[in-house]
Amino acid sequence: MQENAVKTHHDPARSARLAVAVMLVASLVCTSSFPVLAQPQRAFAVTEETEAEPNELQQRVEQSAVDYDAAVARVGELEQQISDNQEEIAAIEEQLPEQQERASEALREQYKLQREAPGIVEMILGSGSLSDFLTTWDYFAHIQDSNYDEIERLAQMKSDLESTEEELTAAMEEAVAQQDAAEQALSEAQAAREEAQRRAEEEAARQAAEATAAQDEQESQASDESTGDASGEEAVEQAPAEGESSVEAPSSDGADWSSDKATFVSQWAGRIDAYLAGSPLAGQGTTFASAAWDYGVDPRWSPAISYTESSKGAACFLPHNAWGWGSYSWGSWEEAIDAHVRGLARGYGYTISVEAAKKYCPPNWQHWYDVTLAQMNLI
Repeated sequence: MQENAVKTHHDPARSARLAVAVMLVASLVCTSSFPVLAQPQRAFAVTEETEAEPNELQQRVEQSAVDYDAAVARVGELEQQISDNQEEIAAIEEQLPEQQERASEALREQYKLQREAPGIVEMILGSGSLSDFLTTWDYFAHIQDSNYDEIERLAQMKSDLESTEEELTAAMEEAVAQQDAAEQALSEAQAAREEAQRRAEEEAARQAAEATAAQDEQESQASDESTGDASGEEAVEQAPAEGESSVEAPSSDGADWSSDKATFVSQWAGRIDAYLAGSPLAGQGTTFASAAWDYGVDPRWSPAISYTESSKGAACFLPHNAWGWGSYSWGSWEEAIDAHVRGLARGYGYTISVEAAKKYCPPNWQHWYDVTLAQMNLI
């Protein structure tokens, strides 16, 4: 018996089965009663929702961000081109008077040379030898070439000036058009995000009210069954206190989608950085805020989930995975944050809700919801 026990203890197949069993048990619990510090538990976050294709409204949100970024980037390129063109024009215009004077002098010298220089016959007859003739010829040719170079340099400078001025005009016209495109994209981005915000807040409030009503009904039924034939006074005494089982609706994030991206990120980065201070995610406020803008998500949501799932990145079960986000790992927080916020937007919606919590953490959804919502209210 002892020998069999030893063999069983070292049986590799049995060890593998035990390991699988432990992983399955662990997957049934999303979070403990307190923030995870030592042994992170994997949430049910990655389902078909996280890899879902964006719906029509989400497509508008994401495309408007792409269009806006592209237009702003192009405006930046054109502004640099305009600046370069203006500097080049200024440099040419500064050199042009001097070159005009040099070209004028070259023309005068060339005219005098043509009038006063001996003809080829005179040069041959006046030369003592062929070598003297070639030397004289090279001298006159050099003078002529030098004069022509000064005249051609002036012509080239004028041509460069004209070409640069044309490029400047074209760049300025395109810059105006691109600025208009950026403003249009921004307007579309603002409208799409405000609509997503409004829908989400209304839906989250509705779901919270329904969840509270359902829990009240369950507690009422349980109370009726436990009291049996007890008097009405006893039943009242045993009933749960009013509001004890309520599910709090998420507060508005107060995100101002009427601003542009730079302003939005500036407003939120500091708040998120203050919340994440002292954690492995410290300093990522701009990353979270930028992703929130790009995907149209409550900027508090992803940072708050990082607390619920890993104490803000202190106990990641995979590299840079602070959200119990399936089996994903990333090479940097920047990559991870962008992927998580995108997954929230596409699979779970604009902000936290009862249904989102049930999908993210089915077996312990209300605890997950309450903890995450409390953290969101701190940001």
